[in-house]
Amino acid sequence: MHLIVKHCGAAGLLVFSSLLTGLISLGWVSLVQAQDHTKSVATNTKLSVHESVEEGAALAKSKNCLGCHQIDAKRVGPGFVAVAKRYSSVDAPLDYLSGSLQRGGAGRWGAVPMPAQPHVSDADARQIAAWILSLPKQ
Repeated sequence: MHLIVKHCGAAGLLVFSSLLTGLISLGWVSLVQAQDHTKSVATNTKLSVHESVEEGAALAKSKNCLGCHQIDAKRVGPGFVAVAKRYSSVDAPLDYLSGSLQRGGAGRWGAVPMPAQPHVSDADARQIAAWILSLPKQ
């Protein structure tokens, strides 16, 4: 797992985190073990979760997400903290949010639809989704 993160940077850290989440849900790894291992991987690869979060925030700004969303309040669309709280408990929340970001959607948060964002790459969508999911924990 260290190699995934070392060679893929922040995106590798997201893959690593997704793998750990799956292992936790299967009961193969405890949450404490996962947190300890995540800290170890981040330290050994000179990446930190904080750096990954900052990259997600920068991407959200550069992709104009903040034109319709605020961090903790509704604008045109829901605040990102509300999004994180609603979707953090769904199966594979990172996949769900990154897919929703690219495909758009309607009817989940009211009458105004979210347009698809096809200009956002898969990797960028996952980074932004990881950042959104981290917000209630900050």
